[in-house]
Amino acid sequence: MEIKKIKLAYRIVIDSSSTFLWDKYVFEDTFKEYQMQSQQFNSEENPKNTFRELVAENEKAEKLHFLTGIAASGYVDQLKGSFHRVTDVLGNHYFPFINYQLDIINTDSTDLSKHKIGITFYSPLLTYFGIVEGSYLVSKNTEETNEFETIMFPVQKNLAICFLQNK
Repeated sequence: MEIKKIKLAYRIVIDSSSTFLWDKYVFEDTFKEYQMQSQQFNSEENPKNTFRELVAENEKAEKLHFLTGIAASGYVDQLKGSFHRVTDVLGNHYFPFINYQLDIINTDSTDLSKHKIGITFYSPLLTYFGIVEGSYLVSKNTEETNEFETIMFPVQKNLAICFLQNK
């Protein structure tokens, strides 16, 4: 069997309709951060309210993805490297992640209800054995060995292989 290494990515979208408490805190704090940070990219003569308008006017405003994401870092740290909304097929293991990336889907500095962000969580390197019964069969052990403790994450919306390394 050819053993490959992969990284998985799981993406959530947070907007005004999000119901998880964690999402609501991230939603509110990233909106406030966007309002503050966007001022440095906006012109006083011709201010833009929406993120897309601002980026069209000033390409340096792309930095707002990162700058706004800083407001989410404390909340991501609270997760302690495990995203609890994604479990293995037994419900025992949570999606492990080592980093994340926040992106602004769109927002309007004058209207909280239009704020919409995405957060993508990236797993560490995993040993990948393939898809078995509709689930990614992986191991956190990436060392050369003949024995692996495995985890099966169901193939699902917003979960994808984002990196593949052949042996």
